[in-house]
Amino acid sequence: MREGIRPADPAADTPPEDTRPAEDTRPGEARSYLVARNLPHFWCPGCGNGVILAAVARAFARLGLDRTETVVVTGIGCFGRADDYLDVNAVHGTHGRALAIATGIKAVNPALRVVALMGDGDCATIGGNHFLHACRRNLTITAVVANNLNYGMTGGQYSGTTPAGSTTSTSPLGHAEEGFDLCRVAAAAGAMYVARTTVYHVHLLDRYLEAALTHPGFSLVEVMSSCPVYFGRYNRLGGPVEMMEHWRQVAVPLERFRQLPEGEQRGRVAVGVFQDRAGIPFEERYWAVQQAARGTGAREVSER
Repeated sequence: MREGIRPADPAADTPPEDTRPAEDTRPGEARSYLVARNLPHFWCPGCGNGVILAAVARAFARLGLDRTETVVVTGIGCFGRADDYLDVNAVHGTHGRALAIATGIKAVNPALRVVALMGDGDCATIGGNHFLHACRRNLTITAVVANNLNYGMTGGQYSGTTPAGSTTSTSPLGHAEEGFDLCRVAAAAGAMYVARTTVYHVHLLDRYLEAALTHPGFSLVEVMSSCPVYFGRYNRLGGPVEMMEHWRQVAVPLERFRQLPEGEQRGRVAVGVFQDRAGIPFEERYWAVQQAARGTGAREVSER
C-alpha cells in the first residue's frame, strides 16, 4: 500500500460531526429537479457522482429554487455530464472553463442562482487559474467539486488532486507530486464558504450544499468521491462497497485532523467547514462601479 492511500483507521470510525439528517425532502420533490428521460445516468457502477447529483437535486428541492432563475454550469469530464440530468437552465462549457462561464452569467444577471458542477480535473487542474480567481473575486457562485482524485473519463490519469504515491495510469510507479488541498486553497484565496465531505457522509453533504447555496459570495463544497474503475482498481481499494468503506475510515473531523501530527495527517481526509465568513460579494461592488460609470453616483457599499 503506497503512502497516498491510508489503511483503515479504527479510531476514525466515529462519524465526523453531527450526522443528523438535514430537513426532510420528499423524494418526489427532489426528482422533479431531475430529467427523468435521461436516467439512468451514464456513470460507471459505484461512481460517487450519482450520490452527489441526488444531493444537489435534494438541495434544490429543499430551497424551492425557481428553475427559470437557476443556472447550472459544467465543463468536461465525468461530472461535467451532471447538467444533462438537472431540470434547470444549463450551460455545458469547455474543459476547465465552468467557473469562467459562471462568472460571466452572474456578472450580467446577479439575480440568477449560479451553480458550477466540476470534477477535480475540470476545477483544480485545467481550470486551476479560474478557480483561484473565482475564490478571490467572490461572486455569489456555488462550486460543487466531485473529487475522485484522477481523470476518470479519459483513462485514469493523475490530476491536480492525486495524492503523492498513488498509482494511476500515468504514474504506475507512484505519483511524484503532492495533490492540491482544494479547501485550503479556496480559503486562502478568499472564498466565503468552504466545506468538504465525502460521498459516504451524505447527511453532511446535504447540509453543506444547503449552506453553500444560501451563502453570499463564492462558496465551495468539495466531495471526495469514488472511482472504483480507475483510482480504486489501480490502488487496490476494492469495488464500490469497499471504496465507500474507505471514505468512512479515512474521514476525520476538521478540528481533530488539525490536532494530529503531520505524519498522522497523511492519507486522512479532513471533513468539515473550513471557512464561513461574511463579506461583500463582487456583484455588489460591481454594481457600485456601474452606477459610478453611469454618473448616477456610487452606491454605498458597507463593510460586513
